[in-house]
Amino acid sequence: MIKKTIETNVSIYNFEELDESQKRLINKAKEQVNKAYAPYSEFHVGAAVELENGEIFAASNQENSAYPSGLCAERVAMFFANAQYPDIPVRMLAIAALTSGSFLAEPITPCGSCRQVLLETEMRFEKNIKVLLYGTNHVFEIDNVKQLLTLCFEKNSLNR
Repeated sequence: MIKKTIETNVSIYNFEELDESQKRLINKAKEQVNKAYAPYSEFHVGAAVELENGEIFAASNQENSAYPSGLCAERVAMFFANAQYPDIPVRMLAIAALTSGSFLAEPITPCGSCRQVLLETEMRFEKNIKVLLYGTNHVFEIDNVKQLLTLCFEKNSLNR
């Protein structure tokens, strides 16, 4: 038997410790929670994507009474950015969530479907996407999406 240890490295910051571009992107994600359509879960999520050319795309979650038909904020933002600038890599992604009128104290992470979509974008451009997960107590910074989806299904998985 062989055992393998897989680690995810997370840097933990106070919001004030972040650089201005990170703060700006998190604030864009925070603004989006107010635009979420979440009448069922009442869990409002905002995401903001910054491309290498400096363009920022922000979005919110959009629910549907047929739950699988809705979309998470991360996918809405990423798909919109990729549709507008299909040849420009993504540099950074920020995510924030609000429920019961308050931002969460602890950062939330993307769901499995979002992680797969984010990983596909990272692999597509062969460039790391920095991930910022906002909570009022602290912010998690992850150097790349693969850290969020360590045993991932990727295009090499399709090789026969």
